[in-house]
Amino acid sequence: MAALSNGQTTINNHLMSDDTNHMLDALRTLGVIFRTTEKSLIIEGINHKFPIPKAKLFLGNAGTAFRPLTAVLSIMGGDYEISGIARMHERPIKDLVDALDQIGANINYLGAPGFPPVKILPSNITYKSPIKINGAVSSQFLTALLMACPLANQDLTIEVDGDLISKPYIDITLKLLERFGIHYKNSNWQSFELNRNSNYKTSGQILIEGDASSASYFFATAAILGSIEVNGINADSIQGDLNFLKIINKMGADIEYFENSIKVTQQGHLKGLDIDCKEIPDAAMTLAVMAIFAKGTTILRNIGSWRVKETDRIHAMETELKKLGANVTSTKDSISIRPPTTINNNIVIDTYDDHRMAMCFSLVTLANKTVTINDPECVNKTYPEFFKDFETVTS
Repeated sequence: MAALSNGQTTINNHLMSDDTNHMLDALRTLGVIFRTTEKSLIIEGINHKFPIPKAKLFLGNAGTAFRPLTAVLSIMGGDYEISGIARMHERPIKDLVDALDQIGANINYLGAPGFPPVKILPSNITYKSPIKINGAVSSQFLTALLMACPLANQDLTIEVDGDLISKPYIDITLKLLERFGIHYKNSNWQSFELNRNSNYKTSGQILIEGDASSASYFFATAAILGSIEVNGINADSIQGDLNFLKIINKMGADIEYFENSIKVTQQGHLKGLDIDCKEIPDAAMTLAVMAIFAKGTTILRNIGSWRVKETDRIHAMETELKKLGANVTSTKDSISIRPPTTINNNIVIDTYDDHRMAMCFSLVTLANKTVTINDPECVNKTYPEFFKDFETVTS
């Protein structure tokens, strides 16, 4: 959003991780000028038009870079090829491409139909009727459209087909767009109207909140064993993943909210719950491992989006929890976990090149058990300092 704007934007409290680096590398390749300091990222906006009209971009496994850039570049025009690692090429993009096709975008699949890599060619973007987008697979498809459509310079409407998953993530997108001068009329999360005069304008300064899904591992640690106060986030956060706190409160943890922090404290044994995770798909993974510390069965529902994440997370979670002795069953969009009487010791956990698998299963050590986490560097995707931070609260 800062890159698309009409001036300089300073982003404070930014995270440097693999995903961030892939986005910055892509912007650099597209001709965006930026510089970093210890605490800030300063981006010079290009006012709706990237200087480089032809390029090849490699985005690793960064869905939050791949999907929006595909939409933005297809509307902006130019000749671009976008690829990633093998797993990124297994993550669907068809629903987004189909939506962009409706306004004349010219996008070709370079591999399996419906999946990356993709080739984007110049096109004539013309809006004639509402753009329809499937909302049931990934919220990133709608986020990508919401970010890209202001570049069309037309009055337009986006309509969601079916039920929209991960509404809190769309809410984050809409609130950040407003910071950059883009205002959509949201009609009950089923349609989004945009005026042709909407243009990206620099917000000058942006402060990035502490990440609620990353905080969930420390909130969970406290709920299982002790008390932890997490700084840089509070009850006014725009992140829906903070609903994780309401759930662990029902499981038995005590929650306290302060001006710039949140404190979680253990209050006896946790209890298993039947939980609708539709609004918190990322933080729900933390709940899955917390389930082995709870009394009774925990059921996580509406997690079908796990199937198309960095790995098939339902399969991965079921496989690794069973190694620990848990009784686990799953469906296409749910998982049921009954904790073992005693958690198995000296278990090797496979992470499937998924950062959240590594971070979630670190919680097993709170049972005074030894686990070996394979490929721990996968946390570099979103949280390079995780193990260092986790050690400070558990040692």
